[in-house]
Amino acid sequence: MPHSEYIKIYTGNTILVQLIDQRLQDIGINPIIKDETESGRLAGFGGSLAGMPEIYVHKNELDKAVKIVETVRAEMEAS
Repeated sequence: MPHSEYIKIYTGNTILVQLIDQRLQDIGINPIIKDETESGRLAGFGGSLAGMPEIYVHKNELDKAVKIVETVRAEMEAS
């Protein structure tokens, strides 16, 4: 993943990351989810890692993606 092409738009709990991921896919954006906790678990030392998954999108999709993140966060705060 060339970092210059992808921009991190959100870091947070797994449930919100999954919800944002689904909403992005619904509008045709395929985000990259980076989850150090899962990587550590698969490597055999994930028990003590409490990482937060991150969502990255291509820089060309940034504006649309940020609006989705803001919408989801507002919905979560309202409930």
